[in-house]
Formats: sequence, structure tokens, C-alpha cells
Amino acid sequence: MANKTSKIVEVTAWLERVRYLSEEIGPRGPTGPGERKGAEYAQSEFTKFGLNPVWETFKSARSIFQPHLIGSLGMLLAFIIFPLGGAVTAFIAALLSILVLATELMELGFQNNLYRLILPKGESQNVHAVIPPSGEHTGDLVIVGHLDSQRTPFIFRSPKHVKFYDNFVTLVFITFILQVLVYSLAVFFHFSWAWYATIPTAICAVILAAICIEADTTPFTAGANDNATAAGMVLTLAEQFAKNPLEHTRVWAVCTGCEEVQHYGMIDFYRRYLGDLKNPKALVFEMLGCAGPAWLTSEGIIVPFKADPGLVGIVEGLAKEHPEWGAYPAKISGGNSEMADAIRNKIPAIALFGMTREGVAPYWHQRADTFEKMDVDVLERTWEFTNALIHRIDIP
Repeated sequence: MANKTSKIVEVTAWLERVRYLSEEIGPRGPTGPGERKGAEYAQSEFTKFGLNPVWETFKSARSIFQPHLIGSLGMLLAFIIFPLGGAVTAFIAALLSILVLATELMELGFQNNLYRLILPKGESQNVHAVIPPSGEHTGDLVIVGHLDSQRTPFIFRSPKHVKFYDNFVTLVFITFILQVLVYSLAVFFHFSWAWYATIPTAICAVILAAICIEADTTPFTAGANDNATAAGMVLTLAEQFAKNPLEHTRVWAVCTGCEEVQHYGMIDFYRRYLGDLKNPKALVFEMLGCAGPAWLTSEGIIVPFKADPGLVGIVEGLAKEHPEWGAYPAKISGGNSEMADAIRNKIPAIALFGMTREGVAPYWHQRADTFEKMDVDVLERTWEFTNALIHRIDIP
């Protein structure tokens, strides 16, 4: 395929990095060989810029769907156990239901939990480089793009499928909570209807288990938009700041692994370096090649995370000053970016996420997420917007 080019030199370089990651390397499943090749490419690019890249490995789960498969089977087991032996099995079913619900919430909140202890692991890696400022160091900026790509399940086949899945997940948690309440009360009170009241939970659990099993049988996407555009942005910004450092801000350019399995790479990065960051802020990139520029005001699956109000104020101001960039706010309720990890660590953060004004993430976890879909005009406007934001952050 012919290379795409831009009137902006840096955007042409950015496009080439997206092309290399999505076409020369291709699918980059978490902990897989493609993801490792992506990290090796990032390492070589950092070195080419005259930086000293740091390569760090960590253990990660291989699938985002396996934890929820375990959870759905746990709720089904509680449903089966409940009526078998009076108060004793009611108590066991209640405990199991509580354990599943608590573990699900911890997993969606990126906290250590039972799933993370028992799931099979593989080795993944982060690659980052640090670029000191030209003048007095007053603060740090962590810029982030993940290298891995996701599978292509049925639930992501179209925006309607994604919307159904988002609503279904909410329904699942409502029924899980229902089962916890009913079974917990049934330990103390005899409700003849208790087991029947949780039939909807069992049905939802069966459907969720089927969704998870189907998802883990699908191929990985080439991941041009999600998320070679973000990793490519980080590398291109690193090249620019290696030549022309910011005046007051030290930049941490981070290409993470295993974002697609609940952010094991980003979690590992903050575990290692949180104490080394000075007055930090985080700028996270997601899916920048087909829509936008847009910024996330909030995100989350059941557990919500909100962007830093100060950074939201900056991007709102830039959008008003430069209407030609066409920047706008967005939010997601059925997914997370690595903005959530910064917020959990009390780091002011915002994510630039290429959603449409209608809330659609183009080619999200689809086989059609290929390099040919890249929109040069979108990338040019996103590049200008991102640079303006970073330089505004650099002002003490």
C-alpha cells in the first residue's frame, strides 16, 4: 500500500510509524510476539532519536474476557448451589455471590483481586524514554500510548453491537447485585421465591459467559487506529522534544504493553516510577487516526473516572481559540483509557480519544482497523491540538 503523507513533516513521520506497527508488524496481542516486536520497534526509535530507552518486563493476564468468564460461572454456581441444602447452601451461595461481585468491581477499578491471582500470565513489556527540559525543571508530563491490539469479538462488530454490550453490562451488574441481596437476606429469612427471583441473573451469566468465550476465539486486529496511532504519536513527540525540549517540563514518553487486558503495563509503570515524578500530569492517547480531535471528560465500565478539571479547562480554551481544529469533548461508558491509571494515582490527567461527535469509536476492536483508514486531515488537526496543549502545560 502506498504511504500516506502530510504537508506537516511530523505528521508524515507519525503516519509511517502507524503504518509500520499495523502493517509490518500487524496484530499485537497482549503478551504475544507481535506486541514484543512493537516494543522493540519503539525501543529502536527512541535510540534513533538519541534517547536512552528503558525496557521493563512484567507479568500480565492474556485476556480481558477471562476474568468475566470466571465471574459469570461463579454466579451460575451460586445459583445452582442455593436450593440444594436449605440454610447451609443458601449461606454458601450468598458468600460466593458476594465474592464474585466484589472481585468484578475490583477488576473494573484496576485493583489487585482474586482474578489477577489465579489467571494464567504471560510476559509483556513497557518501553519509555525520559526527556529533560531545557531550563528549570518544574514538573513532569507522562505521555502514553499502548502498543498492544485487541481481539475482534462479535460485541464490537458495529456501533449498535457496542451499545448493546454497554447496556448489557449494566444489566448484568444489576442482576448480580440482585442475587447478592436476595441470597444474603435468604440466609436469615425463608423466602420461597428467592431462587426464582435470581433466574434473570442466571440468564445474564450464561449470556456473558458465551460472549467471553466467543471473544477469546476471535483473531487480533492489526490495530492501526487502536492503538498504533497513539504509540506513533508518543514516538513522534519524543523525536520532536529530543530535538527541542520543553522549557520547564520533563517528558516521560511511555509505550505500554497489555493495556487491552486492564492496563497491566501502565499499572507497572506507576508502581515503579510514581515516587520519581515531580508535579506530574498525564496525557493519554487513544485512537487518533479517524475522528477528532476530542478529549474525554469521563470514562469507565461501571466504575467511573473523570478527567482533571484544570486540564479540561485548558483544552476547552484551546478549542475556542482555534475553531479550525474542530476539537470537542467526548465520553465513554463502556471502556477505559490509561487516563484511569493516572487518576487512581492522583495524577491530573486527560485523554485525547478520537471518537466522533456521536460517540462512536471508529473501527474499535474490528478487523477493519487497518492503515488505509487513516485520515490525514484528522491527524494534522490532532497534531496541532496536541502540541498546543503540551506547550500550554509547559507554562509554569
